[in-house]
Amino acid sequence: MPLNTVALELVPPNTDRSPDEILDEARKVVRFSAETGLQGRIRHVMIPGMIAEDDDRPVEMKPKLDVLDYWSRISPELPGIKGLCTQVTAFMDEAALRTRLTELIAAGMEGIVFVGVPRTLSDGEGSGVAPTDALGIYRDLVPNRGAILIPTREGEAGRFGFKCRQGATYGLTQLLYSDAIVRFLADFARDNERRPEILLSFGFVPKVETRVGLINWLIQDPGNAAVAAEQDVVRTLAASDPEVKCQMLIDLYKRVIDGVGELGFALSIHFEATYGMSRPAFDTFAAMLAYWSPPDPASS
Repeated sequence: MPLNTVALELVPPNTDRSPDEILDEARKVVRFSAETGLQGRIRHVMIPGMIAEDDDRPVEMKPKLDVLDYWSRISPELPGIKGLCTQVTAFMDEAALRTRLTELIAAGMEGIVFVGVPRTLSDGEGSGVAPTDALGIYRDLVPNRGAILIPTREGEAGRFGFKCRQGATYGLTQLLYSDAIVRFLADFARDNERRPEILLSFGFVPKVETRVGLINWLIQDPGNAAVAAEQDVVRTLAASDPEVKCQMLIDLYKRVIDGVGELGFALSIHFEATYGMSRPAFDTFAAMLAYWSPPDPASS
């Protein structure tokens, strides 16, 4: 069964934060949801398993709380909201990974995206289980098995098709700052019988991005003209006035939803506020969902 959800990403905080600081973002979710009419609309939080990446990351990667630890602390603050997460597989053997996945499912994680090595390593490196293998090995343990989908990446159609054949039930897109996903999914639907659920990812771009450049870094793909164009959009969004920024993101959302809506994929929405929860981000997310929101499974 598809998730049919609106998921909000919550990144685990640094381990040196106080107990109150650890709960801060979750409490903002509750407050801003109530203020913007999104109370009850966000059905999952998506907690990424964080690992060290390239040295050039604009924001230093400090030790983070483990996904399970963070979820156990914030879930009481988020009544009615369930969990999704990502799990790095490439550094755990089959037995250790099975134990980890069992713990995640027992803690209430309803979907797990299997991810591999950071960009500092090549696909296939790492002593553990490859994400594509994990999709098949643990299909009886993890009902909703996710795979990353980057529509602008060369060869992604073949890569994503293989992940689906291996057992992926949904794809979590990289942050979308163009409608490239529309052509990607149209071509994928033409060439493949499988119709995995697609979690379409949209991210708010605050003015601080102009100075820091974290979103630009997250979506980078040197030499890829399609990504360079998306990075230009990110820079424009960061520099724009709030009303212009909001309208640009709503227009993008409409183009994507209208473009993929008739292709036969179950659709969910994944929101990111990369620099932290804020009222402008929630205002924008609410305006997007006013145009289209996944059907509530409880009402079907």
